[in-house]
Amino acid sequence: MRPIPYLRMLAQLLRRSPEKGARSMSTLQEQIERTLLPGMRVPEPLALLFGWIEGKGYFIDRNNQRIGFLADWAKERAGGTHIELLAEGNVHLESWFGHDRPEVLDRLYVFAKTGAEGSMAAFWIDDHGTQRIVHLGSGPGGSTLVCVLADDPVDFLRLLAIGYDEICWSSKFSRPPNSGSGLFVHPNVEYQNWVTETFSVGIPKTAAEIVKHPSELDDPESLDDFCQWVEKNHG
Repeated sequence: MRPIPYLRMLAQLLRRSPEKGARSMSTLQEQIERTLLPGMRVPEPLALLFGWIEGKGYFIDRNNQRIGFLADWAKERAGGTHIELLAEGNVHLESWFGHDRPEVLDRLYVFAKTGAEGSMAAFWIDDHGTQRIVHLGSGPGGSTLVCVLADDPVDFLRLLAIGYDEICWSSKFSRPPNSGSGLFVHPNVEYQNWVTETFSVGIPKTAAEIVKHPSELDDPESLDDFCQWVEKNHG
């Protein structure tokens, strides 16, 4: 159950009116909302994240599209999880699914790049009409992670705060960041503090505390709702 301060904070935000000085919409949110598919919305916690990103100047504009980050990536390895937040939609999912059936593709909206090899995070409308945050791995040769990342958007922000280099590699989810050999990722303390202070929540030690059924593409035995749905509709 969510701590009461978090619930109160969201209720207060939702009650705000323009006359009482509601915050202005960020460019990231505006670009995503302009291209969102029917039945979808930008969750309020993500809207707050987009505003925080733009307030810090952690973004670039390329070809009239804003791309947001969790740190200043103009610096050498700024620390924390690398993710690119942007308004991509489903324009490139035809090649991922191997077909162009709108009844499938129109239930997904890509809003982030989760890995340098092309993995993605997206809003997904499930069979009950609920919007959830899911992962689509880039495929063979890269990440094949296909699962629900978070039902609660705040949990998605907490997942990003743990501090993995990227969140597309499920083999790392059962261990804290920097548990093995390879790249040492410094924590993004600024972002971690923003998450804990804004939502009155803690940060898990591992991704396994949030991602309940990390599954791989073409896994017929998966317990994950999104992986099962992809299995029915892929290719």
